[in-house]
Amino acid sequence: MASNIDRCDVAILGAGLAGSLIALALRARHPTMDVRLVDGADRVGGNHLWSFFGADVAPAHRALVEPLVCHRWDAYDVAFPAHGRTITQPYHSIESEALDGRVRAAVPGLMLGRAVVDAGPAEVRFADGGRLEAGGVIDARGPGDLGTLQLGWQKFVGRELETAAPHGVERPVVMDATAEQLDGYRFVYLLPFDARRVFVEDTYYSDTPDLDRAAIGERITAYADARGWTGARVVREEQGVLPVAIGGDFEAYWRSTGAGLAKAGMRAGLFHPTTGYSLPDAIRLAHAIADASNLSGAGLAELTHAVAARTWHARGFYRMLDAMLFRAAEPAERYRVLERFYRLSPALVGRFYAGASTWGDKVRILMGKPPVPVGRAVRAIGSMV
Repeated sequence: MASNIDRCDVAILGAGLAGSLIALALRARHPTMDVRLVDGADRVGGNHLWSFFGADVAPAHRALVEPLVCHRWDAYDVAFPAHGRTITQPYHSIESEALDGRVRAAVPGLMLGRAVVDAGPAEVRFADGGRLEAGGVIDARGPGDLGTLQLGWQKFVGRELETAAPHGVERPVVMDATAEQLDGYRFVYLLPFDARRVFVEDTYYSDTPDLDRAAIGERITAYADARGWTGARVVREEQGVLPVAIGGDFEAYWRSTGAGLAKAGMRAGLFHPTTGYSLPDAIRLAHAIADASNLSGAGLAELTHAVAARTWHARGFYRMLDAMLFRAAEPAERYRVLERFYRLSPALVGRFYAGASTWGDKVRILMGKPPVPVGRAVRAIGSMV
């Protein structure tokens, strides 16, 4: 059993997307810094696919993420029962294998297979008895206590398929809501990797986090068969349940994993309230940390808390929209909210996903006849905390 004490400049707990981006940003800005990226698993990033819109990443931050991009498209489609369109905006995807390879090449202090039992602002204790002392520790090990928040859920099962003949999907379909509406708002998400490889994700904006993987898998098969992809081979599968924030107590959420410990990613509450996605926030925080002059435990805790709290408070508008979606719209009618949204300008849509909606955007989203009963919408907003 290991009992040695190791030392480093910065220790990052959790080799998911947020933790990995911080490690890469620190190593790029400070090549001689001893950065340790710690995870109990044996690979970086798990089994995931992350996608983002071109507008999600500021030009000054693109160098961090560009080497990770595996697939690029110039436009994407959406489809609803009464509306469909192609939106000309760059769209990108990152595969976890690419993240794993990049981190292994750039971060010598990668510590995989090390389960953490306790962590403080300047110390990490491992299940094997080892201890790591650091100038500062950042915790990026997934969500804190979600019970402190009011939530809906975005849940999904995704399968990469290899079709017997060319599948015919020209560009990503970010939302195909022509699918049967089940368990809230349902849509299918498509990413064409090449002529015979396509990623198919069956997604739900649901009131519950329960995920029936087998049932959703059968629906993916039925969807593929309907597209003429009968007998397609499943290359890989992933699943996820993401929180959609309606309200809650941010400070209680932060304290649930240690008030004085720096945090990143979902653990910091840094995710888009409506989509649940965390990649744009993870890139911004990674750059803020790499630019910081004080990387002590206390300095990192102050920095990450300030960024997370500021972001949470700035996104009340999105939580209000979530309240309307989950508490005012009937589950089978939720698609109408998104259908109406996707009739708006591509620039507005891009700023929405980036979490950078202007006041004009907010007015435009709310103006006109809402696709939910007005009385229920008012009551839903009034129920927010």
